[in-house]
Amino acid sequence: MIADIEELSSAEAIERVVEFMSTLPTENGWNSFQPLRLYEGFWTFPHFLESIILAQHRFKPKPGDIFLCSAPKSGTTWLKALSFAIVTRNLYDTSNSPLLTKGPHHCVPNMVGFEYKPDVRQPGIPLIPTHAPYHCLPKSVLGSDDVKVVYICRDPKDAFVSMFHFAANRRPKENEHIAIEEAFELFCLGRSVFGPAWDHILGYWKASQERPEKVIFEEEQGGVVKTLIDLCSFENLSNLDVNKTGKRHEDDDEATNRTFFRKGKVGDWQNHLTPEMANRLDNIVEQKLSGT
Repeated sequence: MIADIEELSSAEAIERVVEFMSTLPTENGWNSFQPLRLYEGFWTFPHFLESIILAQHRFKPKPGDIFLCSAPKSGTTWLKALSFAIVTRNLYDTSNSPLLTKGPHHCVPNMVGFEYKPDVRQPGIPLIPTHAPYHCLPKSVLGSDDVKVVYICRDPKDAFVSMFHFAANRRPKENEHIAIEEAFELFCLGRSVFGPAWDHILGYWKASQERPEKVIFEEEQGGVVKTLIDLCSFENLSNLDVNKTGKRHEDDDEATNRTFFRKGKVGDWQNHLTPEMANRLDNIVEQKLSGT
C-alpha cells in the first residue's frame, strides 16, 4: 500500500513507490524519453510521478511556503521568474538579480527528487514549483492555512503546440518522430503530460473558488509591476546568455535552458493547427469547463 509510506525510511518509501508505479497503466504514443503512467486520473512521466507520490505522503511544508503550480508549457518559466523577482525584490534590483546569470529553473528548482534533498527550497526563498494537479498536492499542503498556492493557466491550444515542440526536442534520437496530428489526437484524449489539460485547470479553478484565500488562479498575461515584468519578460529572459547556452542541470545534456524559450506568443497555435483541429479542442474544453 502507498498510504502507509509516511513512517518508512526514504529508501524503503522510494522502493515501495517505484514498485507501485510499475503496476500503473502506460501510454507510449508520444515516443518520448519515458512512457506516461496513469495515476489518480492524470498521465505523467515516472520521474515526475515518483516525487509527486512521495510528496503527497511525506512532504512537510513550512509556514509561508508558496506553491507555484501549472500544467507543462503553460507559463511555468515565466511564473518562476516573476515570483522569484517579487520575493527577492528587497535583496536585488533589476541590475543584479540572479535571473540575469541563472535560468529561472535554477533559481527556483522543482520538487523532482525532493526525497534525496535536504530541502527543496533555495535558502530564504519560499517558492516550490510543481506540475501536480491540485488533488495530488501534498496532503500537508492541502490541509494547511499557512501555505499559499498560485496557479497559472494558458489556452490549451498554445499549450499543446509548445508541448509538441518541447517533446520533440526531448525525444531520444532512436525514437521515431511523432506527427503533430498523432500528438493532437492523444492530447484530445487527455493522454498528455499531466493531462487531461482541462481537468488540471478545473481542479485549481474549483479550489480557487472554494478557498480564495489559499489558491490564486491567474490566466497568463495578467498585469504586474512594470519593472518586474520587464525583467521577467520572454524577450529579456530568452536573450540572456544563460538561457541561450546554459543547462537546467549540468549533468543533463538534453534539458538546455533554450528549450524552455521557444516563442512565448499567445495565439501561435494558428501557425500549427488547422481550423478543424482548433475547433475540436475548443469544443472539448468548452464542454469540460462548462459552468466555470
